Amino acid sequence: MPLSHPLRLAEEADTVDQLSHGRLIFGVGRSGVAQTYEAYGVSYAESRDRFREILDIVERAWSEASFSYEGKYYCFRNVAVVPKPYQKPTPPIRIAASTPDTFPAMAAEVRRSSPPCATPAGPPLPNRSAATRKPGGRAGHPGKGQVFVSAPTYLAETNDGALAEPRASIMHFYQEQANLLEGAARLVDAETAARRMRRVEQLRSVDYEKAVRTNALVGSPDAIAEKLRTLQAEIGLSGILAELNCGGLIPHNRVLTAMRLLCEAVKPRFAA
Repeated sequence: MPLSHPLRLAEEADTVDQLSHGRLIFGVGRSGVAQTYEAYGVSYAESRDRFREILDIVERAWSEASFSYEGKYYCFRNVAVVPKPYQKPTPPIRIAASTPDTFPAMAAEVRRSSPPCATPAGPPLPNRSAATRKPGGRAGHPGKGQVFVSAPTYLAETNDGALAEPRASIMHFYQEQANLLEGAARLVDAETAARRMRRVEQLRSVDYEKAVRTNALVGSPDAIAEKLRTLQAEIGLSGILAELNCGGLIPHNRVLTAMRLLCEAVKPRFAA
């Protein structure tokens, strides 16, 4: 989000929300890929401040008829964004966080009780999910809050098929994440670089079977439903963002089958 223009971003999101009759979930993050910031000519050191400022502008653009804003990076006088969102006062917001130290910072950004969303390259699922709860109270949000998790997800008719078919793609995802973080390490401060390199080493040593047990939702519809019920009971899981082709190497017909099984054989079991 720090690389987007806030008014254009607000209008584009509003348009999607209107066209979909309120189905938009607005997912945002800073990204740990400092190379992208370098390509845009923006210092990665500014990313957190830019994130705060742009999110503030987007929310005001959504919820106010017109507004003025004066910040470090943007200044507007009596501007109005059209259309306004279909959902009032704003679409739900999910803020990506992938490491334990980012959860408190992201919770501090959350407005109107919008929860963080733990992302797939982070710690094991229960640890990531539980960590999203803890910062909420310190940030002034009442109650336990909601927990959303983004995870590599794959379904097939049988457990054996579900485990075998996405192996190469999921392992490719972890290796590519390691490569991106290694490239980013040279563009950040020494302390952040050291943390990134530790994470690079962890990603490069990922074992597929362990990843499936701890970081992914992979299995038959019955197995996935059981995993989700376990997470729901353990940490009050509110929802998932299913990465159905994590790594991008799974054939399209198999991705469609996984999506069909998730929607037809798993989702109805959790209908309100």
